[in-house]
Amino acid sequence: MHPFANSANPAVHDDVFALWDRLAEFSAGEGDAALTHLLTTLCAMVTAQNALWAVVVRLPSPTPKDPLFGWRPRLVRLLHPVPAMVASVQEQFDTLWAGNVDSSHVVAASGNEAFCANLLFEAMPTEWFEGEHYRRHYLEVGHGDSIQVRCSLNDDVRIHLFVFRDVHAPRFSALDLELLGFVMHGLRWYYRQQLLSHGLLIADAPLTSSERRVLLALLDGLTEKQIAQKLDQSPNTTHVHIKSIYTKFNVGSRSTLTALWLGKLR
Repeated sequence: MHPFANSANPAVHDDVFALWDRLAEFSAGEGDAALTHLLTTLCAMVTAQNALWAVVVRLPSPTPKDPLFGWRPRLVRLLHPVPAMVASVQEQFDTLWAGNVDSSHVVAASGNEAFCANLLFEAMPTEWFEGEHYRRHYLEVGHGDSIQVRCSLNDDVRIHLFVFRDVHAPRFSALDLELLGFVMHGLRWYYRQQLLSHGLLIADAPLTSSERRVLLALLDGLTEKQIAQKLDQSPNTTHVHIKSIYTKFNVGSRSTLTALWLGKLR
Protein backbone atom coordinates (compact mmCIF):
# COMPACT_ATOMS: atom_id res chain seq x y z
CA MET A 1 0.00 0.00 0.00
CA HIS A 2 1.37 3.40 -0.90
CA PRO A 3 0.57 6.98 0.16
CA PHE A 4 -1.74 8.75 -2.25
CA ALA A 5 -0.41 11.66 -4.27
CA ASN A 6 -3.07 14.40 -4.15
CA SER A 7 -3.77 14.93 -7.83
CA ALA A 8 -6.42 14.13 -10.39
CA ASN A 9 -7.41 14.75 -13.98
CA PRO A 10 -8.59 18.40 -14.13
CA ALA A 11 -11.46 17.37 -16.40
CA VAL A 12 -13.23 15.64 -13.51
CA HIS A 13 -12.58 18.26 -10.84
CA ASP A 14 -16.04 19.81 -11.27
CA ASP A 15 -17.73 16.47 -10.59
CA VAL A 16 -15.61 15.96 -7.49
CA PHE A 17 -16.34 19.43 -6.15
CA ALA A 18 -20.05 18.92 -6.87
CA LEU A 19 -19.97 15.73 -4.79
CA TRP A 20 -18.23 17.46 -1.88
CA ASP A 21 -20.74 20.32 -2.00
CA ARG A 22 -23.70 17.93 -2.14
CA LEU A 23 -22.46 15.99 0.89
CA ALA A 24 -22.22 19.24 2.84
CA GLU A 25 -25.89 19.94 2.07
CA PHE A 26 -27.17 16.84 3.87
CA SER A 27 -28.42 17.57 7.38
CA ALA A 28 -27.09 15.75 10.43
CA GLY A 29 -30.19 13.56 10.38
CA GLU A 30 -29.54 12.44 6.81
CA GLY A 31 -26.28 10.62 7.46
CA ASP A 32 -27.39 7.34 5.90
CA ALA A 33 -28.68 9.09 2.77
CA ALA A 34 -25.40 11.00 2.51
CA LEU A 35 -23.38 7.80 2.68
CA THR A 36 -25.55 6.18 0.03
CA HIS A 37 -25.05 9.22 -2.20
CA LEU A 38 -21.28 9.11 -1.68
CA LEU A 39 -20.95 5.41 -2.48
CA THR A 40 -23.30 5.64 -5.47
CA THR A 41 -21.38 8.58 -6.92
CA LEU A 42 -17.99 6.95 -6.37
CA CYS A 43 -19.14 3.79 -8.16
CA ALA A 44 -20.37 5.88 -11.08
CA MET A 45 -17.10 7.82 -11.26
CA VAL A 46 -14.92 4.71 -11.60
CA THR A 47 -17.49 2.37 -13.18
CA ALA A 48 -17.63 0.10 -10.14
CA GLN A 49 -20.29 -2.52 -9.41
CA ASN A 50 -20.47 -2.20 -5.63
CA ALA A 51 -18.84 -0.43 -2.70
CA LEU A 52 -18.08 -1.27 0.92
CA TRP A 53 -17.55 1.31 3.66
CA ALA A 54 -16.03 0.19 6.96
CA VAL A 55 -15.02 1.79 10.23
CA VAL A 56 -12.02 -0.03 11.65
CA VAL A 57 -10.85 0.39 15.25
CA ARG A 58 -7.69 -0.63 17.08
CA LEU A 59 -8.16 -2.98 20.01
CA PRO A 60 -6.85 -1.53 23.29
CA SER A 61 -4.70 -4.58 24.09
CA PRO A 62 -3.91 -6.60 20.96
CA THR A 63 -1.89 -9.77 21.28
CA PRO A 64 1.84 -9.33 20.52
CA LYS A 65 1.63 -11.52 17.40
CA ASP A 66 -1.64 -10.13 16.05
CA PRO A 67 -1.14 -9.98 12.24
CA LEU A 68 -3.55 -7.04 12.00
CA PHE A 69 -1.75 -5.00 14.69
CA GLY A 70 -4.97 -4.76 16.70
CA TRP A 71 -7.18 -3.42 13.89
CA ARG A 72 -10.69 -4.88 13.60
CA PRO A 73 -13.87 -3.82 11.75
CA ARG A 74 -16.48 -2.08 13.90
CA LEU A 75 -19.07 -0.95 11.33
CA VAL A 76 -19.61 -2.15 7.76
CA ARG A 77 -21.96 -0.78 5.11
CA LEU A 78 -22.53 -2.19 1.61
CA LEU A 79 -23.97 0.00 -1.13
CA HIS A 80 -25.79 -2.96 -2.68
CA PRO A 81 -26.34 -5.62 0.01
CA VAL A 82 -26.95 -8.52 -2.37
CA PRO A 83 -27.18 -11.84 -0.47
CA ALA A 84 -23.93 -13.33 -1.78
CA MET A 85 -21.98 -10.21 -0.85
CA VAL A 86 -23.63 -9.93 2.56
CA ALA A 87 -22.69 -13.54 3.33
CA SER A 88 -19.11 -12.93 2.18
CA VAL A 89 -18.73 -9.80 4.31
CA GLN A 90 -20.23 -11.47 7.38
CA GLU A 91 -17.91 -14.45 6.95
CA GLN A 92 -14.88 -12.18 6.76
CA PHE A 93 -16.11 -10.09 9.70
CA ASP A 94 -16.44 -13.18 11.88
CA THR A 95 -13.11 -14.55 10.70
CA LEU A 96 -11.26 -11.33 11.48
CA TRP A 97 -12.61 -11.18 15.01
CA ALA A 98 -11.67 -14.83 15.47
CA GLY A 99 -8.08 -13.98 14.54
CA ASN A 100 -7.92 -15.97 11.30
CA VAL A 101 -6.80 -13.56 8.61
CA ASP A 102 -5.90 -13.63 4.94
CA SER A 103 -2.80 -11.93 3.59
CA SER A 104 -5.02 -9.33 1.89
CA HIS A 105 -6.33 -8.31 5.32
CA VAL A 106 -2.76 -7.87 6.53
CA VAL A 107 -1.97 -5.65 3.53
CA ALA A 108 -5.09 -3.57 4.22
CA ALA A 109 -4.07 -3.00 7.85
CA SER A 110 -0.33 -2.49 7.38
CA GLY A 111 1.36 0.88 7.61
CA ASN A 112 0.76 4.07 9.55
CA GLU A 113 0.06 6.50 6.72
CA ALA A 114 -2.63 9.09 7.39
CA PHE A 115 -4.03 8.40 3.93
CA CYS A 116 -3.26 5.74 1.35
CA ALA A 117 -4.83 3.76 -1.49
CA ASN A 118 -4.05 0.74 -3.62
CA LEU A 119 -5.05 -1.32 -6.62
CA LEU A 120 -5.72 -4.96 -5.76
CA PHE A 121 -3.57 -6.28 -8.60
CA GLU A 122 -0.64 -4.13 -7.46
CA ALA A 123 -1.01 -4.91 -3.77
CA MET A 124 -1.26 -8.71 -3.97
CA PRO A 125 1.15 -11.25 -5.52
CA THR A 126 0.13 -13.30 -8.55
CA GLU A 127 -0.29 -16.53 -6.58
CA TRP A 128 -2.88 -14.91 -4.29
CA PHE A 129 -5.31 -14.71 -7.18
CA GLU A 130 -5.17 -18.49 -7.50
CA GLY A 131 -6.05 -19.00 -3.83
CA GLU A 132 -9.17 -19.68 -1.80
CA HIS A 133 -9.78 -16.14 -0.54
CA TYR A 134 -9.91 -14.58 -4.01
CA ARG A 135 -12.15 -17.37 -5.26
CA ARG A 136 -14.55 -17.20 -2.30
CA HIS A 137 -14.77 -13.46 -1.68
CA TYR A 138 -14.28 -12.13 -5.20
CA LEU A 139 -15.09 -14.58 -7.97
CA GLU A 140 -18.00 -16.30 -6.20
CA VAL A 141 -19.74 -12.97 -5.57
CA GLY A 142 -19.11 -11.74 -9.11
CA HIS A 143 -16.17 -9.42 -8.45
CA GLY A 144 -12.85 -9.47 -10.24
CA ASP A 145 -11.03 -6.40 -8.97
CA SER A 146 -11.08 -3.71 -6.28
CA ILE A 147 -9.56 -0.45 -5.10
CA GLN A 148 -9.03 0.23 -1.41
CA VAL A 149 -8.72 3.67 0.15
CA ARG A 150 -7.83 4.09 3.81
CA CYS A 151 -7.98 7.23 5.94
CA SER A 152 -6.88 7.48 9.58
CA LEU A 153 -8.93 9.78 11.79
CA ASN A 154 -6.70 9.23 14.81
CA ASP A 155 -4.37 6.55 16.16
CA ASP A 156 -7.26 4.18 16.87
CA VAL A 157 -9.90 4.76 14.17
CA ARG A 158 -9.72 4.38 10.40
CA ILE A 159 -12.10 4.51 7.48
CA HIS A 160 -11.70 1.83 4.81
CA LEU A 161 -13.43 2.10 1.44
CA PHE A 162 -13.49 -0.65 -1.18
CA VAL A 163 -15.01 -0.38 -4.65
CA PHE A 164 -15.45 -3.51 -6.75
CA ARG A 165 -15.67 -4.27 -10.46
CA ASP A 166 -17.50 -7.10 -12.14
CA VAL A 167 -15.47 -10.20 -12.90
CA HIS A 168 -15.92 -9.55 -16.64
CA ALA A 169 -14.99 -5.85 -16.49
CA PRO A 170 -11.51 -4.48 -17.21
CA ARG A 171 -9.24 -3.93 -14.23
CA PHE A 172 -9.14 -0.63 -12.43
CA SER A 173 -6.42 1.69 -13.71
CA ALA A 174 -3.96 4.06 -12.08
CA LEU A 175 -6.25 6.92 -13.15
CA ASP A 176 -9.18 5.29 -11.34
CA LEU A 177 -7.03 5.02 -8.23
CA GLU A 178 -5.94 8.63 -8.54
CA LEU A 179 -9.49 9.89 -8.94
CA LEU A 180 -10.88 7.88 -6.05
CA GLY A 181 -8.04 8.94 -3.80
CA PHE A 182 -8.53 12.59 -4.73
CA VAL A 183 -12.23 12.43 -3.87
CA MET A 184 -11.73 10.66 -0.56
CA HIS A 185 -8.78 12.79 0.52
CA GLY A 186 -11.00 15.86 0.82
CA LEU A 187 -13.65 14.33 3.08
CA ARG A 188 -12.14 14.03 6.55
CA TRP A 189 -14.88 16.28 7.93
CA TYR A 190 -17.45 13.92 6.49
CA TYR A 191 -15.83 10.82 8.01
CA ARG A 192 -15.89 12.46 11.42
CA GLN A 193 -19.56 13.31 10.99
CA GLN A 194 -20.38 9.71 10.10
CA LEU A 195 -18.48 8.31 13.07
CA LEU A 196 -19.99 10.79 15.50
CA SER A 197 -23.46 9.72 14.38
CA HIS A 198 -22.62 6.21 15.63
CA GLY A 199 -21.21 7.45 18.93
CA LEU A 200 -17.64 6.77 17.91
CA LEU A 201 -14.77 9.24 18.57
CA ILE A 202 -16.68 10.88 21.41
CA ALA A 203 -19.17 8.70 23.32
CA ASP A 204 -18.29 6.36 26.17
CA ALA A 205 -19.99 3.52 24.28
CA PRO A 206 -21.26 3.06 20.71
CA LEU A 207 -24.91 3.92 20.15
CA THR A 208 -27.51 1.28 19.47
CA SER A 209 -29.36 1.54 16.15
CA SER A 210 -32.42 2.97 17.96
CA GLU A 211 -30.32 5.51 19.85
CA ARG A 212 -28.63 6.57 16.63
CA ARG A 213 -31.97 7.31 14.98
CA VAL A 214 -32.98 9.41 17.98
CA LEU A 215 -29.62 11.22 17.99
CA LEU A 216 -29.92 12.19 14.33
CA ALA A 217 -33.43 13.50 14.94
CA LEU A 218 -32.19 15.50 17.94
CA LEU A 219 -29.46 17.07 15.83
CA ASP A 220 -32.07 17.94 13.20
CA GLY A 221 -33.89 19.99 15.84
CA LEU A 222 -36.95 17.81 16.41
CA THR A 223 -38.71 17.86 19.78
CA GLU A 224 -39.12 14.67 21.82
CA LYS A 225 -42.76 14.45 20.73
CA GLN A 226 -41.83 14.90 17.07
CA ILE A 227 -39.09 12.27 17.36
CA ALA A 228 -41.51 9.77 18.90
CA GLN A 229 -43.98 10.37 16.07
CA LYS A 230 -41.32 10.17 13.37
CA LEU A 231 -39.85 6.94 14.72
CA ASP A 232 -43.26 5.45 15.62
CA GLN A 233 -42.39 4.90 19.26
CA SER A 234 -43.88 5.97 22.57
CA PRO A 235 -42.77 9.29 24.11
CA ASN A 236 -41.45 7.34 27.09
CA THR A 237 -39.25 5.16 24.84
CA THR A 238 -37.91 8.26 23.11
CA HIS A 239 -37.16 9.89 26.47
CA VAL A 240 -35.29 6.79 27.66
CA HIS A 241 -33.18 6.81 24.48
CA ILE A 242 -32.38 10.50 24.90
CA LYS A 243 -31.28 9.98 28.51
CA SER A 244 -29.06 7.11 27.38
CA ILE A 245 -27.55 9.26 24.62
CA TYR A 246 -26.81 12.08 27.07
CA THR A 247 -25.17 9.60 29.43
CA LYS A 248 -22.98 8.10 26.70
CA PHE A 249 -21.93 11.57 25.53
CA ASN A 250 -21.48 12.85 29.11
CA VAL A 251 -23.81 15.82 28.56
CA GLY A 252 -26.92 17.06 30.32
CA SER A 253 -28.80 18.88 27.59
CA ARG A 254 -29.41 19.07 23.87
CA SER A 255 -27.53 22.37 23.60
CA THR A 256 -24.44 20.84 25.21
CA LEU A 257 -24.73 17.79 22.96
CA THR A 258 -24.95 20.00 19.87
CA ALA A 259 -21.99 22.12 20.98
CA LEU A 260 -19.94 18.99 21.66
CA TRP A 261 -20.90 17.56 18.26
CA LEU A 262 -19.95 20.73 16.40
CA GLY A 263 -16.67 20.97 18.27
CA LYS A 264 -15.69 17.41 17.35
CA LEU A 265 -16.43 18.04 13.67
CA ARG A 266 -13.49 20.44 13.48
